[in-house]
Amino acid sequence: MKAQPINYLDFEIDKLTRSIENAITGDSFPTEITFLTKYDLKTMLKKNGWKFNWRNELKTNDREVYKLTIQNNQSVIQAVMSLSIQEDHIYMPLIESAPFNRGKDRVYLGAPANLVAFACRLSFQKGFDGFVSFHSKTKLITHYEKTLGAQHFGNQLMIINSDAALNLIDKYFKS
Repeated sequence: MKAQPINYLDFEIDKLTRSIENAITGDSFPTEITFLTKYDLKTMLKKNGWKFNWRNELKTNDREVYKLTIQNNQSVIQAVMSLSIQEDHIYMPLIESAPFNRGKDRVYLGAPANLVAFACRLSFQKGFDGFVSFHSKTKLITHYEKTLGAQHFGNQLMIINSDAALNLIDKYFKS
């Protein structure tokens, strides 16, 4: 089997919120995280502003692909993430905010961190003590250390340990 190329992630943690928050009004909206489907891919195209080919990610056998939506509105995808279940942790190959949630005119804050918190919670559920890893673009290593509590492990590999994972889970998921 051909090895998957490493994606060096460049998602921005704009704000740690309780769910997602309207960037203008500050209103908070409860979210749901569910599996991405083939049907969802119809609107997730490069011509619509999406950066990654999520169709290929969905076809990759060792990946689970999730979407973040506002509760009771699954037709509007806020962000997407793929996860790979490893022997002792969860690896996050890709994460992307919807085009309308990027840049200075973004509509909602908190979408990527919401997905990272979900990955941490899943890691605890799988018995991995919350450990999540991903590869970062060099310029964002310090950003992820400050915002997510991730640790730089070397060669652009970032690790979220149990304590940092618990902090994110506590922020996004009510016990």
